[in-house]
Amino acid sequence: MGTSFRKVAVAGAGAFGTALALVADRAGASVTLWTIDEAAAARLAASRENIDFLPGPRLPETIDVTSDTSRLGDADCVLLVVPSQATRSLLTGIGATLSDDAVVVACAKGIEQETGALQGEIVRAALPNHRIGALSGPGYAAEIARGLPTAVTVAASEIAVAEQVAATLSSDSFRAYASDDIIGAELGGSLKNVIAIAAGIVEGRRLGESARAALVTRGLAEMSRLGARMGARPETFMGLSGLGDLMLTAMSRQSRNTSFGIALAEGRSVAELTAPGKPLAEGAFTAAIAARLAREHDIDMPITNAVAAVLSGRLSLDEAIAALVSRPLKQEIA
Repeated sequence: MGTSFRKVAVAGAGAFGTALALVADRAGASVTLWTIDEAAAARLAASRENIDFLPGPRLPETIDVTSDTSRLGDADCVLLVVPSQATRSLLTGIGATLSDDAVVVACAKGIEQETGALQGEIVRAALPNHRIGALSGPGYAAEIARGLPTAVTVAASEIAVAEQVAATLSSDSFRAYASDDIIGAELGGSLKNVIAIAAGIVEGRRLGESARAALVTRGLAEMSRLGARMGARPETFMGLSGLGDLMLTAMSRQSRNTSFGIALAEGRSVAELTAPGKPLAEGAFTAAIAARLAREHDIDMPITNAVAAVLSGRLSLDEAIAALVSRPLKQEIA
């Protein structure tokens, strides 16, 4: 692994941002946790507990909490930890303050609805002179914050950059594996959220664990097909940012995306579940653009298409399920 960065800034003080600030602190970095909300920063700095998003774990005094954007300029590694649809606007606000030498790591798992851009592509467009990375893989913020064992993928176009970020974050409880397949890592982290919504629907409709296992397996296949067409390596989808993240997100009620699918199956509306203040399920925003990418690249993604159709109101749940189970028989691997 490469040498560690010494000064890490985490932009975004939600649950995952708070957890990553603790990760970097445990690994020995000097950490700044930044939020745009001045009042929230003051509360967090005083109480050392993120009551709103991650109650329980305490922030050590070594983590500096601030809303002062200029403080981001001191960092040599910046972790962007805001919802995927907010990344572009965040960079508009903070981009000019970042050091030209800083590595910028996208940590959100989602595809921009309006443009179809991956998070790394958004960062590259906004900060063309910076080195760019992405963090993906299975990890719940609450478990990471408690110091429970977690492994993730850190990807960058240059493997040396990925290795340096991985070294910066790794400790006895958090292991980061380096990859130079940034497209695969980001697609895996984004597309699995859509499959997890479908898995939640299976659970909510009580279709059984056999059905969920089949759906998750076929979901991984369609994720891999699109990834290969978009330039990712197929083996990436068998790693932490693909299979690993899919297993975590699609097999547990702790997952916001699985819970979203369960709620849909139990009769809750999309409008209700995506209303302001509701838990963020990234798959609800990714489904339509993932289906569009599948059409543009001529890739068969029936599960993704079904979720997108349900969320847009073009199909009912019963119609979507019937369409999936009545698809023509074919070879599993062709």
